Amino acid sequence: MSYFLAPFIGWFVAGVLKFVINHVRYGDARERIGNGGFPSNHTTIMTTIVALIGFKEGFSSPIFGLGVAITYIVIIDAIGLRRHVGRHAEKLNKIRKKYYQDEASFDVLRESMGHTPFEVFGGICLGTLIGYTMSIFS
Repeated sequence: MSYFLAPFIGWFVAGVLKFVINHVRYGDARERIGNGGFPSNHTTIMTTIVALIGFKEGFSSPIFGLGVAITYIVIIDAIGLRRHVGRHAEKLNKIRKKYYQDEASFDVLRESMGHTPFEVFGGICLGTLIGYTMSIFS
């Protein structure tokens, strides 16, 4: 059962932590709910379950190796592709603002989509800590 709950717990803890950090930094954290920010939810989710597998099944188990490979893909996506999507959204928002006087005529694209390496590292640390804690109590 702990393997089933691990991703949810990682997601929940990372989301609450991200909300608190955004509230302290920016005041209105509700506007920043979604992708991007510290810590990386996606990385925390993957690292939580993979760390739990490593601590319970062994770090040389085949399923741990598979989990690490999938986690790398998630990290590459978070730092690379989704970060570039956010940069494109930023440019498109500037273009739209320049050429459309009425801002109500278009939806502003979300610019915070990807993660910095530091945000991903935070997700790795948090996920490892949660996975380790779950391995002790399960």
